[in-house]
Amino acid sequence: MLRFLVLTSLAAIVLAEPQPRYLEDRLERVVGGEVASPNSWPWQISLQYMVDGYAYLACGGTLIARDWVMTAAHCVDSTREWRVVLGEHDLLIDSGTEQNKGVSQVYIHPKWNPNNVVSGYDIALLKLSSEATLNSYVQLGALPPSGQILPNNSYCYITGWGRTSTGGPISDELKQAYLPSVDHQTCSSSSWWGSTVKTTMVCAGGGEDSGCNGDSGGPLNCQVNGKYYVHGIASFVSSYGCNTIRKPTVFTRVSAYIDWIDSTMY
Repeated sequence: MLRFLVLTSLAAIVLAEPQPRYLEDRLERVVGGEVASPNSWPWQISLQYMVDGYAYLACGGTLIARDWVMTAAHCVDSTREWRVVLGEHDLLIDSGTEQNKGVSQVYIHPKWNPNNVVSGYDIALLKLSSEATLNSYVQLGALPPSGQILPNNSYCYITGWGRTSTGGPISDELKQAYLPSVDHQTCSSSSWWGSTVKTTMVCAGGGEDSGCNGDSGGPLNCQVNGKYYVHGIASFVSSYGCNTIRKPTVFTRVSAYIDWIDSTMY
């Protein structure tokens, strides 16, 4: 069973295969790991929606150009007034490092199907209403080359404001958890995710640490040749529990969508 990794509650989608769950419940966050050093992941953004002048956390995301953010399609496939906060660390404290940006346009991958998460295409781009100011708190995330596949057990971190345990307490500060990548052959084997996981996805974790609801859309940061690249977009976990053994967090594989990203941004 699957759970989406976003903030607003969604009913489980009934599938013949084990069911994914978006990481989208605002009460669920990175499982395990630790609080990140403030602004140590300066491309991480907080995606929020506005209601009657109040902002509510929806998802994470990655700043990939001064006026473009990459997130999960399931985060933004409803009509809302969106806001992106850059340079964020503690959701409850205005530290003076934040930049608040409106969203002028949402581009969801044309093949995204909200009724069939396991088909993939869980990726969206947000055009910001104005350009970000880059500084030590706000930087661009680096994307991998098109088609690049991570070796098994690559050095990766998930970051986000999602739950600290399945059904557990929240953390207002950005958290990080070490989630080594799991190659597709292993992750798609029958005792892991099976055919639920496609080649356009990347798995990471599968043990005590994991993503959880609230982390959707956020980056999987993987170190390659000494530099961090955003190789994944947090998509779903098992509805049996965020850190179910052999059910690692599943991410949209960014390197599978470089051509679409390049053709969409202008």
